[in-house]
Amino acid sequence: MCLGVDPTPRLSVAKVKVLNALDFGLPQKRERAIVVGMRSGLESFKWPKSKSHSKTISQIRERCAEKRHFVSEHIRRKRLAKHTSNIVPSIWHENKVGNAKSHPFSCALRTNAPYNYLLVNGERRLSPREQLRLQGFPEKFEIIGNGSQLRKQTGNAVPVPMVQAVFREVLVASG
Repeated sequence: MCLGVDPTPRLSVAKVKVLNALDFGLPQKRERAIVVGMRSGLESFKWPKSKSHSKTISQIRERCAEKRHFVSEHIRRKRLAKHTSNIVPSIWHENKVGNAKSHPFSCALRTNAPYNYLLVNGERRLSPREQLRLQGFPEKFEIIGNGSQLRKQTGNAVPVPMVQAVFREVLVASG
């Protein structure tokens, strides 16, 4: 036994809730189970309130996207043959069986998803900066590595504003 270390932590019953990035100001439907456990103060913990509005795709998208982010004419035609959208700008999402839908928000970024499963207006992939914006990272966040690495990192990340809001409530509850 180590001196000064209590081997039996006193953890209250944890609270669990599914939160959505859309409710925290981001134009991304990303639901995540959040678990909060505290040694004391859990009884006064309150889940953060959702924001009344969220950023739009227009607010996070690049105005002049690099040519390398645009899909081939073959992929673009294939998408247009399956789907047209009245929503502009939109994020087109293609599921595993090839059905496409468009939304005024993004579906969740996924680590191992095909390269073209999310397209801005059905014509280009999200840029690395747009992916970071969807997760709520600040503009000053430095992009290091290639696009493939960043796609994996942003796909594994949790939405920053959502986690910040939970941590604020943890701090309030813990005094």
